[in-house]
Amino acid sequence: MSDHSHHHDDHGHGHDEHDHGSLRSYAIGFLLSVILTAIPFWLVMGKVFDKSSTAALVLLAFAAVQIVVHMVYFLHMNGKSEGGWNMLALIFTVMLVVIMLAGSIWVMYHLNHNMMPGMMDAMREMP
Repeated sequence: MSDHSHHHDDHGHGHDEHDHGSLRSYAIGFLLSVILTAIPFWLVMGKVFDKSSTAALVLLAFAAVQIVVHMVYFLHMNGKSEGGWNMLALIFTVMLVVIMLAGSIWVMYHLNHNMMPGMMDAMREMP
C-alpha cells in the first residue's frame, strides 16, 4: 500500500512545478515586457537614431529579447520542461524561420539586382 502511494506523487512533472504560474514570475515577466516595449517606443518617438536601418536593427534586438522573456516567464519554457523537447522544437522552429527569411530576402534582393534596365518600364506600360 505504501508503494502505491509513492507512485501517486511522481507523475512526470519536474521539481520546479511551484514556479509555474506563480504571481512573482508573472509580475517579473509583465514588468520586463513593459520595459521592453517602452524603450523601443521612446527610441522611435524621440527619433534617437538618424538612420532608419540602425533603428530597425535595435528594434529587432528588443523584439527578440521580448520573445525570450515571454517564453520564459509566461510559457515557462526552459531546458528541463517536457524533457527538453520544448527547447528542441523551439530551436528547430527558429532555424526554419531564419532559413526562410534569409532565403526570401536573398531572392528578392537578387530579383531586383538582376532585372534588366528596361524591364520595369515595360512592366509599367503593360495593360
